[in-house]
Amino acid sequence: MTAPLETLLIRRIAQAGPVGIAAFMAEALGHPRHGYYITRDPLGVEGDFTTAPEISQMFGEMLGVWLADAWICQGRPNPVHLVEPGPGRGTLMADALRATARVPGFHTAIRLHLVETSPVLRRRQAAALPAFAPQWHDNLADVPEGPLLLVANEFFDALPIRQFIRTPAGWAERKVGLDAAGRLAFTVDPGPGGALLTPLHQIPGIPPGAIAETCPAGMALTAEIGRRLATHGGAALIIDYGYDGPAIGDTLQAVRAHRPVPVLDAPGTADLTAHVDFTALARAAADAGATCHPGIGRSVGQGALLRALGIEARAATLAARVTPAQQDAIGAALDRLTGPDAMGRLFRAIALTGPGAPVPAGFAPEPETASEPEPKPDPGPGPEPRTQGASS
Repeated sequence: MTAPLETLLIRRIAQAGPVGIAAFMAEALGHPRHGYYITRDPLGVEGDFTTAPEISQMFGEMLGVWLADAWICQGRPNPVHLVEPGPGRGTLMADALRATARVPGFHTAIRLHLVETSPVLRRRQAAALPAFAPQWHDNLADVPEGPLLLVANEFFDALPIRQFIRTPAGWAERKVGLDAAGRLAFTVDPGPGGALLTPLHQIPGIPPGAIAETCPAGMALTAEIGRRLATHGGAALIIDYGYDGPAIGDTLQAVRAHRPVPVLDAPGTADLTAHVDFTALARAAADAGATCHPGIGRSVGQGALLRALGIEARAATLAARVTPAQQDAIGAALDRLTGPDAMGRLFRAIALTGPGAPVPAGFAPEPETASEPEPKPDPGPGPEPRTQGASS
């Protein structure tokens, strides 16, 4: 049976011709009636994927430590806009705010803003964060101007990308069209429009068939974040799976029920993501006036960041007061979040600040050999440990 959105896309392409992959992703994820994120809660064992905050409370707690430390280091601005784009069920933010409850003045200063278009997830976020009176926005532009603290975890990977394929005649844009049977299929726009839209166009010797990706929406968003930080101060933390680009490769993927499925299969019923080019994001923010940490073309592995923030000590604290089975679960969650063969290396992070701001926690040069950092805010005992082992 053809998915409703698939029928609409086939009709549109038949009438007007192939659409860019960015347009396809935007419809598949955000169509007002049939979009993937509009119609469901995609998270957890019963959904399609699991993100780091759902694996263990320790992840959100460490990011809360990072946010509070950045606020302190920048002079405790009051008020400060605390923003999370794509906050899922609100789990990360709930854990972060619980972990910072004992930081003097922090909760009084923050104004919580959630950038979320899904009505289903907005309801989940409201239930998770009732004490903080969150305000919801469809995009960052609607958040008021002022000092900014922003955390984005697995948000940029879902922003629409464009793909370009190297042909014998040069670079051409990859699009979604129809095959001979009238089904969705990848095609190539023979026009020259893609020639200057990938930084790889100047590199000789790239073989035909190679694919390059750009994310205009991601670069526009980090440019806006950079402008706000340069103007008003604050800090932003971006964590996602990705690489320090530019690079060759087709990273567009679809996931349904924790399993990969063909990208064009039943659009609107599977999550679509692509790996994040952190170099492109950092350069866009820097061009807008922000300072990028650890630097343009360099990101930090999630494992190294979480260890620098104290996740191993936090795991030990939690494990000291629970059953052996719960201790095993805490250890498994720690390994999953920080292990080089799990999320610790594939997932990367960059930080953005205004010019002249202190280097954020976890982003000092060569963090593996850096001196012992100053003590960071203590998450406290917290609730009973929560861990979940479903795949992300």
